Amino acid sequence: MKNSTHFALLFTLFTFFTIFGQEEEQNIQLTSKDSVIVSSSMLGLGFNFVDDSGDVFDELLSVGTQWNYVPYPSRISYGKYIKSGLGFEAIGTFNKYLVGNVIDGDVNTEEKNYYAIDSRVSYDLNKLIGQTAWFDPYVGVGVGYTHANEQPRGTYNAVVGFRTWISDRIGIDFSSSGKWAMSTENATNHVQHAIGAIYQFNIEKGLSKKGEEKLALINEIAEENQRIADSLATVNRLKEEALLAERLAQEKEKARLAAAEKAKEDAELARKQAIIDEINSLGKVRFALNSSYLSSEAKAVVRGLAEFLENNAEIEMKITAHTDSRGTDKYNLWLSERRAKRTVDYLISLGIDTSRLMSVGMGEMQLLNDCNDEVHCSEKEHLVNRRSDFMVSKF
Repeated sequence: MKNSTHFALLFTLFTFFTIFGQEEEQNIQLTSKDSVIVSSSMLGLGFNFVDDSGDVFDELLSVGTQWNYVPYPSRISYGKYIKSGLGFEAIGTFNKYLVGNVIDGDVNTEEKNYYAIDSRVSYDLNKLIGQTAWFDPYVGVGVGYTHANEQPRGTYNAVVGFRTWISDRIGIDFSSSGKWAMSTENATNHVQHAIGAIYQFNIEKGLSKKGEEKLALINEIAEENQRIADSLATVNRLKEEALLAERLAQEKEKARLAAAEKAKEDAELARKQAIIDEINSLGKVRFALNSSYLSSEAKAVVRGLAEFLENNAEIEMKITAHTDSRGTDKYNLWLSERRAKRTVDYLISLGIDTSRLMSVGMGEMQLLNDCNDEVHCSEKEHLVNRRSDFMVSKF
């Protein structure tokens, strides 16, 4: 194996200098495609869209009822971007809250001005993932001042976005920013989206990774081309032997890793199934008709769950409560939420941390039998559906 490796290395050197010696004869040289912009200044002009509905990141795409905008350019920006990938930006925006849109949880009844001045530090993700041609993603944080819904506030900002370049100087910038009020006493948090044209100037260029490799290759060709000496036929044979040995070793290692991963996955599935089986063995929490109170039998089941959670501190639970089909949908949803909350409250009273628990009321949406509004059932059959279920939300 050691000799095969030696010959493989020898062949690699031979092939390297043969191929690239030929390319040298074809006048390999650096071109504009081998360079990238490493620092610059940017001016931007575009549009901003404000979602200040009060639900922060819920219903982000409810454009018709939550996005506010004006039909003319409403955003201007200036930034300086340096070789490390950091960018320092200043941004000014203007907008109007539209009549009929949801603002801070209420329907807006009159047009109101919105304006903001923000500064932020961003980081070019291409520094981590490598140059991606036209796609230039970034993230950033910053602070600013915003006047929105007649309430001024300082804000902490976070942004994610990307630029796509038409040329070295002209591009389009897309971004979304979360803006959190420094003081939440009167002001809510909101989201601001932006799209605009950008112009890049004061450009400094450097070699791309491929350009650096190409330059190194050109230098190596000039220095090493005289070392080619061995017979191509002999080197080809030795290369094939080395590659075969390497491929066999790789396939053996790949099979070993696959078997180990499969065993790990099977063990994890078995562990999770054992946890689910142990929870299911505790039984069900049942409720009396139109009641959310835990009976003594139900409390015994919940105590069993609490003991299980004490012994398995990494487990988190989702408690879902249900009703039978009798009663209105709205009433049954309310009743199931109370049942779920009482189940969780009892677990908390037994010493289970509230951060490990979540309660959800499902109303009559998940019946375990055919006892719907159209079917007459016995009380015993309806009892099957008046329950709390225990589900692992985090193993």
